[in-house]
Amino acid sequence: MKPPHTVHADTVPAVLRRTRLAAIVRGPDADAALRTVLTLLDEGVALVEVSLNTADALGVIRRAVAEAGPSALVGAGTVLTEDDVARAREAGASWIVTPALTESVAASVRVGLPVLAGALTPTEAVAARRAGADAVKLFPASVGGPAYLKALRDPFPDLPFVPVGGVDLTGAEQYLSHGAVAVGVGSPLVGDAAHGGDLDALRARARRFVALCAHDPLREEA
Repeated sequence: MKPPHTVHADTVPAVLRRTRLAAIVRGPDADAALRTVLTLLDEGVALVEVSLNTADALGVIRRAVAEAGPSALVGAGTVLTEDDVARAREAGASWIVTPALTESVAASVRVGLPVLAGALTPTEAVAARRAGADAVKLFPASVGGPAYLKALRDPFPDLPFVPVGGVDLTGAEQYLSHGAVAVGVGSPLVGDAAHGGDLDALRARARRFVALCAHDPLREEA
């Protein structure tokens, strides 16, 4: 059996801060999901999460890493349990995303997998960071929008927030301008590709998101 793919613990956070974009793939067709992951990686989306509620999600992760190479940063999302973490790691996932503060956060930290821990409230956000999360997945971000992120950033300027949930191009720009370290984007980026949809359209959307997230006026002025 091939040993689990591993990545140095600071690689994913560094890439997250540099590229400011993570894609979220979920769908009912494993082959379409795999094609989607590979297309996103090919278009420069460095971090691609495969939700565990995708058809044969672990197989998709395993095949994506095998085809794209061990340096591909393919993550597992909707990770809820310690067993989920173990199975995702064995499949080759190099980072973990949770929708809430569950046992999966501590389990990821124990095995050295970078983790984006889901949180919504101030209390949850602080707890996620104290539990060892590399970043706080602000979810569902659509509940409060960019204004809510701005309100959270006032008392917690050093917390690394990654808004997820309903983030389109306009929203991504607003969240990033309010201090998000990155955005997590699902259907506004992936569209119907993971259901067997148009990969050329996916490529066009990916290029727009990559270009938007790469543009950081504050970084350019530094």
